[in-house]
Amino acid sequence: MNKPYRVGVGKADITCLLYGKGMMGYGMHENVAYSIETPLYVRAFVIAQSTQKIVFVVAEICFYTIALKEAVVKTLQKQYPDDHYSDANVLLTAQHTHSGVGGYSHHILYNLCVPGFQQKNFDTIVKGTMEAIVMANNNMQTAELRFDKAAFSPNKKVAFNRSMPAYNNNPDVEKLPDDQAHLAVDRYMKLLRFDTHDGKAIGQINWFGVHTTSISNDNHRICSDNKGYAAAFFEQEMSENHPDFIAAFAQDVAGDVTPNYKWDKNKKWTRGKYKNDFKSAAHNGYLQCQHAKKLWATAKDMPAQQGEIDYALMFVDFSKVDIAPQFVGGKEGLHTVAAAQGTAFFRGTKEGPGMPSALGWVSNKVLAGIALYEKTWGSRRKTADEQMAVLRKHALHGNKTLFMESGIGRIWFAPYISKLVMPGFVDKNVAYFKRLAREGFTQRTPWIPQILPIQIILLGDMALLGIAAEITTVAGRRLQESVLEVLQQRGIRHVIINSYTNGYHGYITTPEEYDVQLYEGGHTVFGRYTLPAYQTKCVELAKTLLLPAHERPTDITRPDLFSKEEIWYGWDK
Repeated sequence: MNKPYRVGVGKADITCLLYGKGMMGYGMHENVAYSIETPLYVRAFVIAQSTQKIVFVVAEICFYTIALKEAVVKTLQKQYPDDHYSDANVLLTAQHTHSGVGGYSHHILYNLCVPGFQQKNFDTIVKGTMEAIVMANNNMQTAELRFDKAAFSPNKKVAFNRSMPAYNNNPDVEKLPDDQAHLAVDRYMKLLRFDTHDGKAIGQINWFGVHTTSISNDNHRICSDNKGYAAAFFEQEMSENHPDFIAAFAQDVAGDVTPNYKWDKNKKWTRGKYKNDFKSAAHNGYLQCQHAKKLWATAKDMPAQQGEIDYALMFVDFSKVDIAPQFVGGKEGLHTVAAAQGTAFFRGTKEGPGMPSALGWVSNKVLAGIALYEKTWGSRRKTADEQMAVLRKHALHGNKTLFMESGIGRIWFAPYISKLVMPGFVDKNVAYFKRLAREGFTQRTPWIPQILPIQIILLGDMALLGIAAEITTVAGRRLQESVLEVLQQRGIRHVIINSYTNGYHGYITTPEEYDVQLYEGGHTVFGRYTLPAYQTKCVELAKTLLLPAHERPTDITRPDLFSKEEIWYGWDK
């Protein structure tokens, strides 16, 4: 006999304004906060069945970090010592607004434009996350879960592929012109509906992949952006009859998916329907809300979810994953490599330009020459093993022009950043890194996390796959198919990717998209085979869920966190 589910929901405010401090997402020093347009919330769902319990959280921030997850889990374990909360059954994900607070990572690259780690923002997010989880944990009741999915109609201007040359380079897609970019995305929204056993509506989670970037990088007001507006609209409409109803608008596969489609000739980047970004964000959120309402209604007639709750988690050093041949056409001996960002990453996208185009062009030319020198004349003084390592690094990074090697702590191949030939006045990031090098912070590597979690939660016929990255449309489809092929043996019919979950390292593109080296490829930090590495390790994790609980690996090697003395707190602390 199938055991019933118990569900609790909770919501808490995590709005925090540190005047003049940078927001998280665009990586622009001018993108600082001066006021608040909308509050920011965290929404939590606690789902239990017999002795098994999971936590699912969606926060209105850019992404959760490993340090945030560590703090939340430790607090949960202290407050609920008998509930067996752990990294494995707590999933913390974000809807990825680029207009939220920053400075809550321990790694310097993500704090560069804030600048520095901001303890108040970090504590506010942890406190709010805990408040929402505690609220959910304390109001649990027997409930039924129902799932449905449906695609947006093609005429709804809600999501567009922003990197069509990369998309069209995939052999497994129909080639599309730029004016059909809205068809080069996953237009399906998936929705999970929660009702008490006596029919009271208590909440919903939906997943749809679109960047939360309706608000551009010239903004100075804290805002939850399109998914925040969508959640607020849905909850407001439900409030009269269901005042405690929680609506979470989570991300799915969103790496190359933008809400922006109109060229703004004044700003020189794409925007949404209106010249006013907040109106565009609200409009896009309204489209998502209306589609979710339709799914909410149709889900009521779907059969109730059944099946055991199960979960698994592992930490992976993505700088050195041995790739399973099945994901690279049978080739053996392929690997990932230490993290590095390419020039294409720093040049930005159509909706968020980065460094000046002239500087990007010069950088590509200069860095290509330096890379050639490193592989040839520059390696003559190295041992045979060192020479092989250099050649291997460049081979695995493929077409990427290496601008920053964040895994080992180099910019422009310079071993001593304070003596970098590029002058600081050319780019503020360079000036900051030179100062950080003089103060000793750049020696504390990596500058981004390389040991990262992957997580799978089984719920009914659904598998929630949590990854600490953002993944492109085709890469997401391939990863879903790889995991589903394994988990079908457990009765799973739907694999839903939760991006921006439990940590963050950048993008995942297909190898073919990577070769084109647009923004997403330049930010696919572990090399050309990052997606096959994820397929390798996610399939490995999925296979553990086919084993009896007592036969599964129990040794989870966690990454070392930075000490307080190792964290860069900025220069005005």
